[in-house]
Formats: sequence, C-alpha cells, structure tokens
Amino acid sequence: MKSTATGLQNKVVKAIAWSATQNWGRMIVQFLALLVLSRLLNPAAFGLVALATAFTAFVKVFLDQGFGLAIIQRAELEPEHLDTAFWTGVMTGAVTTGLGIAGAKFIAGFFDDPLLAPILGWISVSFVISALSNTQISLLQRQLSFKSLAASLIAADFVGSVVAVIMALTGFGVWSLVAQVVINDLAATIILWRVCGWRPRFRFSPCHFKDLFSFGSSVVGARMVNFFKRRSDDLLIGYFMGATALGYYSIAYQMLLVITRLLLNVINAVALPAFSRLQHNPDEMRRAFSTATSYASLIAFPAFLGLSLMASELIPTFYGPQWAPSIPVLQILGLSGILQALFFFNGPVIMAAGKPAWNFALTAFQSVASLIAFSIAVRWGIEAVAIAFVVRGYVTAPVSIWMLRRLIQLDLIDFMREHISQFIASVVMVAAVLGIKYLLGDMMNMIALMLIGISGGMLAYGVGMVLLEPNLARQLLGYVQLISPGLKWPVPAWKKV
Repeated sequence: MKSTATGLQNKVVKAIAWSATQNWGRMIVQFLALLVLSRLLNPAAFGLVALATAFTAFVKVFLDQGFGLAIIQRAELEPEHLDTAFWTGVMTGAVTTGLGIAGAKFIAGFFDDPLLAPILGWISVSFVISALSNTQISLLQRQLSFKSLAASLIAADFVGSVVAVIMALTGFGVWSLVAQVVINDLAATIILWRVCGWRPRFRFSPCHFKDLFSFGSSVVGARMVNFFKRRSDDLLIGYFMGATALGYYSIAYQMLLVITRLLLNVINAVALPAFSRLQHNPDEMRRAFSTATSYASLIAFPAFLGLSLMASELIPTFYGPQWAPSIPVLQILGLSGILQALFFFNGPVIMAAGKPAWNFALTAFQSVASLIAFSIAVRWGIEAVAIAFVVRGYVTAPVSIWMLRRLIQLDLIDFMREHISQFIASVVMVAAVLGIKYLLGDMMNMIALMLIGISGGMLAYGVGMVLLEPNLARQLLGYVQLISPGLKWPVPAWKKV
C-alpha cells in the first residue's frame, strides 16, 4: 500500500512539473503574441473575435459529451470506451460545424454586425478539428502524461501565434485572430496524433456509450451552465455596448486569465486525475485539497492583488496607451483572485468524488447569479460588469463551502486559519505598493515605477511571511517539492502546528 501511495506521489509531482511547463509555456507564447497583436489591431477586432468565440465556446460544451472527464475519472477503462468516445466526438463535431456555418448569419443579425457572420463561419471549422484530438488529450491526462501533452500544445500555440502575427503585419486585420484560433486547433490535432500511441478502431459500443453518458451527461450540463457563468458578460457587453467596449473588457480579462493559468492551472490540470485516485479516501482527498489551496494562496494572493494595484502601469506598458479604458476593469477583476485561489479546486474535488450532479447544481446556481448580476450591471458600463463579476463570486462562495464540508468533511475554521498569514502579508504588500506609488509616482516614468512597485511589493510580502511564519523556508521548499520530480508531496509547515 505504501509503495502504491509513493508511486502516485511521484507521478503527481512529475505531472505537476509538466503541467507547469505546459501552462507557463503556452501562456508565454500566447501573451507575447497578444502583446504584438494588441498594437497592430484595434479594440473592435478583439471584441468581434471575443463575441464569436463566446458562441463557439458554447458549442464546444457538447463536443465530447463530457466523455473526456468520464475517461479520466473511471477506475476501470476498456478499449471500447475510447473508441466510442472518439467517434461520438467526431460525429458531434461534424454536425456542430455545419450548424455553426448555417447559423452564422442569424447570429450576426441578432448583434447587428454583418462582419460577425464570416468570422463565426470560419471559427466553426475548429469544432470538427478539435473533436479529432479530444480523446487523445483525455487519455494523456488520465495517464498523467503531461510531458507529451505540454510539448504538443505549446508547439501548436506557437504555430498559431506565428501565423496570426504574420497575417496582422501584412494587413489581414481581424482575420489574423480568426486564423490563430483555427490554426491552433489544427496544429494541436496533427501533433497529438503523432504523440499519442492510441488509435481509434471503427467500433461503436452502445453499452459503453451508455456507461460514459451516465457520467458525461451531468458534465455537459455543468459545462453548459458554466458557459453562462463565464461568458454571459461577453454576450451582454457585445449586445448592449458593441464590439469596441467588449474589446477593452476582453483585454483586461485576458490578463486576469494569464495570471490564473500561470499560478493555478498548473495544479488544477493534475487535480482531477490525482483526486480521482483518492476518491475512496476522504481524509487523503481533504489533505490533498488543503495542500493544493495552501500553496496556491501563497503565490496567488499577492499576485492578484498586485495585478489590481499595478493595472495603471501594466496595461499601457504591455498593450499601449490606446487600451487605457481596460485599466479600471483590470483593477476590479484582480480582486477576485483571493476567492479563485481558495476555491479553484472545488470542481475537481466534486467530480473526483463521483458527484457530477452536485457540480452541475453548483454551476447552475452560479450561472443564474451571473446572468442576473451582469444584466443589471451592463447598463452602467464595463466597470460595473467587472464589479458584478467579483461580487457574484463572493456571494455564491458559501454554497461551495457547504459542498466541500459534505464531501470531504472540510472544517471551515481550520481551512481559513491555514490562509490567514498569506492574507495578512498581502495586506502589508498592498500598503507598501500604495506607499511607493504615492511617494514616487511623480518622480519617474511608468516603466520604472512599475518595476519598483513590483519589487517593493514582493519584498514587503516576503518580509511579512517571514515574520508571520518563521518556517517560511520549509514552506517554500514544500512548494518546490511539488514541482520537482522524485520528491515527496509535503504537508505545509504551518499545517503541522
């Protein structure tokens, strides 16, 4: 039993290391491309593609019927599961591509923007393309083969980004962003077929379809309502305020996503397969959940608050002064970071525990709250929508807490106590950065102020953590161990007190 647990730990830490490589590598490539494209294209171009991808994201909810997560979660997997999942996805992808092309004019007419129709039509081609690799991705995730997955997806992003930048430089405008979406999926599919040794057979099993569908149907439902939670702000801004306003909002949101993916998706990508192997041991799952959130908050708390504090310097420096309307949006959205760090892993816990219906109910509740909040806020502008985004997250958090208490007997007081040092040190950092900006804001240029503000904030946070947690070195060593192959997954020092 001990050797099995040790083997799982080694696989998990190696998977986290490659998950980090995947997320950081992809985000670096995408971020560098965005820096170039934001200076070559206008906000309306980004708004149009954001609106188009909002609709395509809804369609992609149905592509694999939730079979991908079912493949990852199942304790026992037969070859017929994979064959059935693949051909179901391909058939669904072909149908949705046709529907996307056919319905493009109707959707464009609804938003009163004719240019949206051809954009939707071309991006819809990605449905059938991505369907050809969904099963391969799920299989690699199940096997914790994140090294192969990382190399494949980073390479695909690089190809798509290079094509997009070249097209933007040669005057293709918004079509460079469209090409980036399609080429990314095409390159990923080609590379994943070469990397993954599995090949589908021409077999479809109704019995195995039913087996996968019994789990996947709740996943699809959760994804569908999650779409409205994540994308209803884009749709409402695009409809009521137009593509330009949506472009400003989407740039700020993209920067928030960059930080989220760099800091949290590293562990989250491994969370479901790792938690699934602990699904029959609530104590171990609770320990794994608590450890993941502790390490996440150690880095995420100061990072997200710093994003809000330095938004007025970050946006003009990276994207240019023409994106100034995005600054207040980013300042507001960054305040959601504390909540994201604390409950980013609740979904994988719920799914790993075999409760997809619970995840569906939670997401539905959050989606309804989002629709109501965004519908009220959109009349006052994109800043009000950003405020609604943050408020909705904190208002609905108690439901997530209740579910975690039921599934893994999470003690809320102990859970919050584990993060109090990170929170207090983050408050110290906020005071330091505000002081630096107040004293030096009129004495130096924006880039210098940004660098000094970030450095001063990091120093203040580090000193605060050392004073609050004398065992900080051991905590940081634990974080390094999480992403270093061959080392044990530790319990953070502050959790042993």
